[in-house]
Amino acid sequence: MTDNALNQASLQIEAARADATRRPTIAAFFDEATNTVSYVVSDPATNKAAIIDSVLDYEAASGRTDDRSAKLIIEYVKTNNLEVEWLLETHAHADHLSAAPYLQERLGGKLAIGKDIRIVQDVFGKLFNAGTDFQRDGSQFDHLFDDGDKFAIGTLDAIALHVPGHTPADMAFVIGDAAFVGDTIFMPDFGTARADFPGGDARRLYRSIRRLLTLPRETRLFLCHDYKAPGRDEYAWETTVGLQRDYNVHVRDGVSEDEFVVMRTARDRTLTMPDLIMPSVQVNIRGGRLPEPEDNGVSYIKIPINAV
Repeated sequence: MTDNALNQASLQIEAARADATRRPTIAAFFDEATNTVSYVVSDPATNKAAIIDSVLDYEAASGRTDDRSAKLIIEYVKTNNLEVEWLLETHAHADHLSAAPYLQERLGGKLAIGKDIRIVQDVFGKLFNAGTDFQRDGSQFDHLFDDGDKFAIGTLDAIALHVPGHTPADMAFVIGDAAFVGDTIFMPDFGTARADFPGGDARRLYRSIRRLLTLPRETRLFLCHDYKAPGRDEYAWETTVGLQRDYNVHVRDGVSEDEFVVMRTARDRTLTMPDLIMPSVQVNIRGGRLPEPEDNGVSYIKIPINAV
């Protein structure tokens, strides 16, 4: 069966590689506390921009938030006279809180995520007993992407690809000749994302990654996380399809789906939950907004006991 979305993405990448004016300017912002990389992606021709996977700082011990990481992005946007059109989330993150509403209030833009966020909202809405006031229809976001949806950042062509497995709702965003792949894949020496969260699936993750790796070998891949693989001293978050196909320790060419599923399942059993999973998921399924304040004016994060 023809994969029209992937074919369109490949054609877009080839066109951008042939014409430098169709390639984005990319600025990365690394948050070492959560090992997360956020991006500002802009069109040099129009100064229109998108912000991808922003971080709101959060101290678990005190329950306090901070906007220092978001302010670095604001400073970059204003210094470069950019106009934000999109605030893109690759998925509802389990390791950091999104700063998208904070940034949207100050910079504008549409907040967007994949349409299957509704599945994630339903699963975690039940886990956190969020009640009937919590909408599970994705209405906390301005736009819900489907697989193959085209959009633009200024004059730059962009396309959304559904890449489930880490969660049901993961999206990759191909902008010009670059793909922002979220938590599907890491640097070749580190491998791939876990697939053991509620709604995750190692087999779907393998298929999503192999789908991405059919893009042109020269496609630039920008990752959402890096943890410095053993023997590597520097953080890194940019690679290519070709490097992943040749060297990724989990899904390089020649690794079968069954081999990957056995490896990924065994590896996931050894992993502890992310430190910030409870606050992150509760906030991020709400589009980066804190739970509604209670009658004393304070928002609270729930911790389900013996439930995960």
